[in-house]
Amino acid sequence: MTIVYAAASASAAQSLAPNEIVPLLIGATVGEIERELVLQTLARCDGNRTRAARVLGLSVRTLRNKIRIYAAEGIDVPAYHD
Repeated sequence: MTIVYAAASASAAQSLAPNEIVPLLIGATVGEIERELVLQTLARCDGNRTRAARVLGLSVRTLRNKIRIYAAEGIDVPAYHD
């Protein structure tokens, strides 16, 4: 399933009110939304898992476990860039 809101830029999403964001999420599962949030956060953190975990409010271990699952499903995970 391709999630439409994933194509929206972060600045565009920040300018939307909550009642404008929710309709974009309808039709997606909580797991799909969580996965997209994790992947986009990793991308914005240049693949830095420690920083992404902090932003998401997760432990690094939990984030690594999610990344391992995504990779096993064949999903591209942003790599760390200096």
